[in-house]
Amino acid sequence: MICAVLFESLSVAALVVVLVCAVVRPFRWPEAAFAVPAAGLVVATGAIGLEAAGEEAARLGPVIGFLAAALVLAKLCDDEGLFHACGTWMARWARRRPRRRLGAVFALASLLTAALSLDATVVLLTPVVFATAARMGARPAPHAYAAAHLSNTASLLLPVSNLTNLLAFTATGLTVSRFALLMTLPWLAAIAVEYAVFRRFFAADLDAPVEPGDGQDPPELPLFALVTVGLTLGGFAVASAVGVDPAWVAATAAAVMAVRALAHRRTTPVAIVRSAALPFLGLVLALGVVVGAVADNGLGDALGGVLPAGTSLPALLGTAAVAALLANLINNLPAVLALVPLVAPSGAGAVLAVLLGVNIGPNLTYAGSLATLLWRRIAHHHEHDVPLRQFTLLGILTVPAALLAATLALWAALTAVGP
Repeated sequence: MICAVLFESLSVAALVVVLVCAVVRPFRWPEAAFAVPAAGLVVATGAIGLEAAGEEAARLGPVIGFLAAALVLAKLCDDEGLFHACGTWMARWARRRPRRRLGAVFALASLLTAALSLDATVVLLTPVVFATAARMGARPAPHAYAAAHLSNTASLLLPVSNLTNLLAFTATGLTVSRFALLMTLPWLAAIAVEYAVFRRFFAADLDAPVEPGDGQDPPELPLFALVTVGLTLGGFAVASAVGVDPAWVAATAAAVMAVRALAHRRTTPVAIVRSAALPFLGLVLALGVVVGAVADNGLGDALGGVLPAGTSLPALLGTAAVAALLANLINNLPAVLALVPLVAPSGAGAVLAVLLGVNIGPNLTYAGSLATLLWRRIAHHHEHDVPLRQFTLLGILTVPAALLAATLALWAALTAVGP
C-alpha cells in the first residue's frame, strides 16, 4: 500500500516537472533535458516496469519518426517560399480589408494545419500573419489569434494533422481515408463556430481604419513544394490502404525535398537535422513513459470511473468533455496517452471523441497544448501582448460551442456511414 502511494506520488511529480519545464524551459535548456531524466527515474524506481516502458517506446516509435519527417518537410517547404507565397496571396486577396483577410487566414491556416500539421501553422504561418498585418496596416490580434486557435481546432481532419491524432490513430482501426471521412463534418463545424465567434469578438479590430501599408511583392508559386505536399497527402491514403506506415511516406517526401534543397544550396545537413526538433521528440518519448507510469498508478482507474461507455450521443459528448477538461489540466499530449487505451474498447467513435476534446479543448488555456505555448512565445517575439483575460474569454466563447458542434457532427457522421 505504501509502495503504491509512493509510486503514484512519484509518477505525478515527474509528470508535473516534465510539463512545467517544457513550458518554462529553465536555463533555456531543451525540453528533453528534464523529460528524459524524469522518465528514467520512474523506470529505475519501478513506478513503471521496464517491459511496459519498452512497449510504450515501441508504440511511440513510428509516431516520433513521422513527426520528425513532417517537421523537416514543413521547414523545407518554408525554405522553398511556400509560406511567403501564402502571405503574399493573403495580402493581395484581402486588399487592406481586415474582415476579408480574416477569412483568408482561416482558410489558409485550416488547410496548412490539416496538410502539414499544427506545427507548421504555429511556427511558420504565425510570423507571416504578423508580417502581412504590418504590411496592410491592420491590427494583428484577430488574425494572430486565428492562427493559434486553428492550429488546434483545424487539426481534426487527418491523422497527420496533429501529434495527438497520430498517437490515437492506430487505436481507431481506421484507414486514413476513413478517418478523414468521419472527421470532415466535425472539422468544418468547429471551424465555422470559431469563425462566427471571431467576427463578433474582434469586431472593433476588424472595423478599425486600415493605414496604408507597403506595396506587396508579386505572388510566388513554389510548384515543387506544392506538388510534393499534394503527392504526400495522396501517399498517406494509399499507404494506409495497403498497410504501410504513413511515416515512410513523410520520410520519402522529406528526403526528396532535402535532396533538392541541398542541391540548390538552400540548406545544410546540420540545418535539416536541427529542423527535426530532436529535443522535442525526446520530450514526446519521455512523456509517454511518464504518463504510462501515472496511468498505471491510479490515473487510469480514476478516469475509467468517469468516462462513459459506448458511442451514443450522450457518451460521445461526455467523452469529449472529459478529454477537453483533462487536456487543460495536464496538457493534451498526456491526456490522449492516458485516455485512448481506456476508450479504445468502445470503438473508433469513442477514440475520435477523445480527439475532439484534446484538439479543441486546449484553446481554453495556455497550458492546454504545447502549440499554444509556442504560439504565445512567437507573439511576444513580435511584440504582441497576449492578455490572459482576453485569451481565456475567447476560449470560453469558442471551446464549448465548437466542441458541441463538432461532437454532434461526429455523431451524425458515425450514424450516416458507420465507424
